[in-house]
Amino acid sequence: MRIAAVLHDRCQNRKCNKECVKFCPLMRTGVECITFNEKGKPVISESLCHGCGICVNKCQFGSIKIIGLADELKSEIVHQYGENSFRLYRLPIPKKGFITGILGPNGIGKTTAIKILSGTEIPNLGKFDDPPSKEIVLEHFAGTELCDHLKKVYSGSLKIAMKPQYVDKLPQSVSGVVRDLLGRVEERMSVYEAAELFGLTEVLDRELSKLSGGELQRLAIAATVMRDADVYFFDEPTSYLDIYQRVKIARIIKSLGADKQVVVIEHDLAILDYLADNVSVVYGSEGAYGVFTLARQVRTAINVYLDGYLPEENIRFRDRPIEFETSPPRTEWNTPDLLEFDSVEKDLGEFRLTTGKGAVKIGESVGIVGPNATGKTTFVKMLAGIIKPDRGVLGTAVKVSYKPQYISADADGTVRDVLHAKAYDTVNSGFFEGEVLNPLGIKQLMEKDVKTLSGGELQRVAIAMCLSAEADIYLFDEPSAYLDSNQRMNAAKTIRRMMEKTGRSGMIVDHDIYFLDMVSDSMMVFGGEPGHRGIGEGPFDMREGMNRFLSAVDITFRRDADTCRPRINKPDSRLDREQKMKGEYYYS
Repeated sequence: MRIAAVLHDRCQNRKCNKECVKFCPLMRTGVECITFNEKGKPVISESLCHGCGICVNKCQFGSIKIIGLADELKSEIVHQYGENSFRLYRLPIPKKGFITGILGPNGIGKTTAIKILSGTEIPNLGKFDDPPSKEIVLEHFAGTELCDHLKKVYSGSLKIAMKPQYVDKLPQSVSGVVRDLLGRVEERMSVYEAAELFGLTEVLDRELSKLSGGELQRLAIAATVMRDADVYFFDEPTSYLDIYQRVKIARIIKSLGADKQVVVIEHDLAILDYLADNVSVVYGSEGAYGVFTLARQVRTAINVYLDGYLPEENIRFRDRPIEFETSPPRTEWNTPDLLEFDSVEKDLGEFRLTTGKGAVKIGESVGIVGPNATGKTTFVKMLAGIIKPDRGVLGTAVKVSYKPQYISADADGTVRDVLHAKAYDTVNSGFFEGEVLNPLGIKQLMEKDVKTLSGGELQRVAIAMCLSAEADIYLFDEPSAYLDSNQRMNAAKTIRRMMEKTGRSGMIVDHDIYFLDMVSDSMMVFGGEPGHRGIGEGPFDMREGMNRFLSAVDITFRRDADTCRPRINKPDSRLDREQKMKGEYYYS
């Protein structure tokens, strides 16, 4: 069995000379396996395609994928969006008293799966041209746990609560103030109890359109948790949140798992490891197909995902495993200072930032951590020259390349046009292609219009644009936002590798511990009173920086015996108590 997947959003028909059709081997018999529909997009006959791959090689825009799949999957198809379109195989099964995690790349069917499990979408079993009824779907899955679950969902005997993925679109669908929205779902707790628990007390009377991304995320989670449901679905609950808020939200969701069914899609591996009991890994090809594996114990599932190999199915879905360092980076730097700053202050009215004296060495990568609204972005903007400090001295002689926190897609033209306009010679060099464009998956985006990019695609392009500039220091503000776990690891390794091979310095603001572990040599720690007063200290070496940071969060990490990845210790466990007594919160 083969999939013929046409990626319509990449088909540039205005330039297409239809060579994929001209060279079709079936032309000799008077039959074409490729035709063009009424919109001018290519369509491949799935019954005629035998996977020769000629059309893939002839299409200069990368619009066509021919993907071979095992015949066994044919009977396990759950949903297909159309001819030559994305298809989903298998589904995870929610279990009472367990938190089921879902781990996999973007565009591979995770959100589609929870829509089906929640009953908001009926699976068509691959019959997109003649969708089956609920009764036929139940008959197809008869005798399975999935059938029992869907039967209860369709009959209404299971009450569902779902936290959507894109919380930034919440103000477009719901109007009013925070208090009004929470008042509509006042079941398990009162509005005031929820506001106190989720840190929303100060914004209860604020319009939803005036909320930040983090406030919208906490509001969406609060509205979900307040409902008295049997099954809870959380689609990426930690985006926009800092590490303090992520741990707190994880603890709240974890408390639901005692007597409810909970399903969580999460890309922060440290939080997923801490939160979930079992995890279903999803593999496949973005926009083409996705396959759910059987749920594994959370540690095993994450290790399998990092290794990129499924032993029971004999499938490798990643070329090489993702690896972590077993020891902290070096503490002594023999290189001279590149950038110095001395007691910098900035008053923004309601918020005031103060930093101590510090310096960034040549070739050093500095991770910047701390709660939201404590001045991290303000500090980076001062380094980039976007805003000026009120007091103190910043080294301004260095050349800076800056990737902002919030990225807009207002540029005209394709990704290729934008990158060439930024740094034509660098982008077309073999070094940049091998070290940046290929690892970040930019090559597949070159012909796409910038305005049509998703959040994750736009983030990867922004990282590449920042790295393409000739600079002494590269500033990245939340580069892991919108990226799935695999893309985060690739982005971290790309930034780290570029700093090492070019001898340049970097400063990276982020909330993902795995990302910071991979990319950082040292750590700058921010604290204070969020929204009112920020205090920045460092850079410190990684050991001291992580200890300062994690002691404030009150969590400790251990290293996995097989992969050396960081894992959050259970609160008040033996390891947690021992490491806190030693003052070793991260490197034990």
